[in-house]
Amino acid sequence: MQVIALAQIERALEGLDLLPLIEEGFVAYSEGRAVVPPVGELILDTGEVHIKYGFIRGGPFYVVKIASGFYGNPSRGLPSGDGMMLLFDQATGRPVAALLDHGRLTDLRTAAAGAIAARYLAPSRVERIGVAGTGVQARLQVQHLEPITPCRAVLAWGRDKGRLEAYRHDMAKEGFEVEAARDPAELGARCNLIVTATPAIEPLLKTGDIRPGTHVSAIGSDAPHKQELDPGILARADLVVADSRAQCRLRGEIAHALDRGAISLDRVVELGDVIAARAPRRTNDAQVTVFDSTGVAVQDIQIATAVARAAGVTPDA
Repeated sequence: MQVIALAQIERALEGLDLLPLIEEGFVAYSEGRAVVPPVGELILDTGEVHIKYGFIRGGPFYVVKIASGFYGNPSRGLPSGDGMMLLFDQATGRPVAALLDHGRLTDLRTAAAGAIAARYLAPSRVERIGVAGTGVQARLQVQHLEPITPCRAVLAWGRDKGRLEAYRHDMAKEGFEVEAARDPAELGARCNLIVTATPAIEPLLKTGDIRPGTHVSAIGSDAPHKQELDPGILARADLVVADSRAQCRLRGEIAHALDRGAISLDRVVELGDVIAARAPRRTNDAQVTVFDSTGVAVQDIQIATAVARAAGVTPDA
């Protein structure tokens, strides 16, 4: 079994175009060609661990991904996220590679999903990008929007003023002009593309905060106890899109809205079906659209397989 360290993973990533790879994964999932069991989960007092796994029929590998989030780590000088991906030959079950990515691949495939959703759901002209959060996803989600929209104006909100200032400084180096918001409601008032990327357990954005024509990508609510949006936002949305309908029944913004009776599952479509034109996309700039990203193993399968191939990993003969 090959052990591939982060430096080699980063070199393999240089030649990869992630968005079409992740799009293909979502389509395969919605077409029933991917086998993705329910998420394994450990909720500790100090953090959380997600175990996601599965395979695409006809592919070379099955993948088991372990990803953690320990949100007190930055105060210790450690990253909040970590993890690895394990690849096994789909024909023989033999382990072929361990990608010691420290959560990097999870971060990138999550950011790619947000960009893909914006490609099909964002208004034609993005006036300003609103971001709730100041961490890794708050950075990557915006950076991955570069090929989707020419907008480089960002309004960001975060609880910690020091981290918000660091975010402004870092994103300026990436070509984005970042202004600090007073509160999450200001994001809704001034932005028509909003990304929420926090570990919040209570809604940050209320129903009345969202103006017509806005797209919201809800990224942070990837566990049953997390929530960033008031269910009323989904109730008033013209289009509610899940990365996985089955998974969003149990976690994410859709799960909370279903529990509250704000929406019914027949109003929810999958991103893979939107990409494949089997489900509606945004049709005008007055619509409100919501993408609920809970993170599906098919994203891990696609990025891990691509990186392994680029690093020279092959399945058994």
